[in-house]
Amino acid sequence: MAEANIRLKSEGLLPMRDAKKSHRVFRSRCKVRYAFIAEHRDRFRVRAMCRCLAVQPSGYYAWQKSPLSQRAREDARQTELIRQAWNDSGKVYGYRKLHDDLLDQGETACPNRIARLTRLAGIKAQIGYKSRPGSYGGKPSLAVDNTLDRQFDVAAQVRVWVTDITCGAPRPG
Repeated sequence: MAEANIRLKSEGLLPMRDAKKSHRVFRSRCKVRYAFIAEHRDRFRVRAMCRCLAVQPSGYYAWQKSPLSQRAREDARQTELIRQAWNDSGKVYGYRKLHDDLLDQGETACPNRIARLTRLAGIKAQIGYKSRPGSYGGKPSLAVDNTLDRQFDVAAQVRVWVTDITCGAPRPG
């Protein structure tokens, strides 16, 4: 049985290894399935993947030859404008302010489309600011120089004053 599997794998009739993260492709639209086939065609046969993904090979080849749709070209152009506006803002703006920036540039797009394009492009708004480590605010403590330097024997009286600032013995518990 093992020899038969090795022979079938060498002839390309059985896949050499499983494609990772392919479970989401089985439930998606045909275009996503076609993109998955195009991405993995160097490891698996196109017809075998089409059979597994329940699409026709002719549909895959037609998708491969067809140009991008007008909507896809417009999305790519607006995504580039969104990315440029986001970089100009210091990578801070979210989709609402990016939508306002595009309106100022004369672009027409609804906020939902801008939100979708920013999500697909991986653009996120900066939420809050990171605190710097060690900055606790307030005034720095004033520490008096140690002029006594543990020399408790002095030449004259009332030259050096020493005090104990402990308030009392700590309570148990």
